[in-house]
Amino acid sequence: MTANDTPTGQQPTATYDSAFLKACRREPVPHTPVWFMRQAGRSLPEYRKVREGIPMLESCTRPELVTEITLQPVRRHGVDAAIYYSDIVVPLKAIGIDLDIKPGIGPVVEEPIRTRADLARLRDLTPEDVSYVTEAIGLLTKELGATPLIGFAGAPFTLASYLIEGGPSRTFENAKAMMYGDPELWADLLDRLADITAAFLKVQIEAGASAVQLFDSWVGALAPADYRRSVMPASAKVFDAVAGYGVPRIHFGVGTGELLKLMGDAGADVVGVDYRVPLDEAVRRVGPGKALQGNIDPTVLFTDKDTVEARAREVLDAAAGLEGHVFNLGHGVLPNTDPDALTRLVDYVHTHSAR
Repeated sequence: MTANDTPTGQQPTATYDSAFLKACRREPVPHTPVWFMRQAGRSLPEYRKVREGIPMLESCTRPELVTEITLQPVRRHGVDAAIYYSDIVVPLKAIGIDLDIKPGIGPVVEEPIRTRADLARLRDLTPEDVSYVTEAIGLLTKELGATPLIGFAGAPFTLASYLIEGGPSRTFENAKAMMYGDPELWADLLDRLADITAAFLKVQIEAGASAVQLFDSWVGALAPADYRRSVMPASAKVFDAVAGYGVPRIHFGVGTGELLKLMGDAGADVVGVDYRVPLDEAVRRVGPGKALQGNIDPTVLFTDKDTVEARAREVLDAAAGLEGHVFNLGHGVLPNTDPDALTRLVDYVHTHSAR
């Protein structure tokens, strides 16, 4: 089943004819749809207000709070899709991994995964482990109406890098050492993480998410041959596991210009492109049959209105020949971004791209 199909036995939902889902299916759209990675978060004063005093991972387990935070950028910016407010380590926390998100650092794992015996700590994820996700998405879909909700998860490589390193890394020396030096353990670890990730995405889709995005934030640290041999099978397993739902599957990573075709081949319907590769070049690398998402540099939003519009126009012009295009940043919204700059950008893209 592809993103052009509706799930077997189900009628199209209220979101089916949205500009976002049409673009993902490579169908004609009334305007180029827009959403922003990290659109719900620290750039919004209303987010900082409702999150005050609440730890990040705790906030992800409160359905009413998740609903409010997810809706905030939709209300403020008029984006064409919401993305579920969560974190890529939520499913790991849900199965009992001792980790926390440290302010200014990121996810920190108390006891890193380094040996075969450690794999036993990665049990299967059940819907009951993340019942708050089902509840929150139920609340969200009622509020969003015809606006699609994007579910998401961290890809096996990126989750493995946190688990092995014990936190963020610039070199991934421990993760790569396992990948190169103990390929059987590495493959088993990624396969286990693929099952957990797929289960997390299934929960979100079955609760009402209209699309899903797999974030492989750190996979740009790999050469194409290593990606194909050591990472692609696990990512493909995730995409294959949710293929039967018929929802668009988006794949995004940072610094992945050399991996774009492989990331599409792993099973994505939409390939996210960061700001380092122009979209007209990205389509050549990815090949036919895929929509693209991206890709203005997030730092452009710190300039004046005319510069932002000029850069947005460059992205739209580069995307003019694409089969399908979802306008986005080439990475996430930076915390100090002026929210009004995002609102103006959405309006400009909608107006400039109106068919």
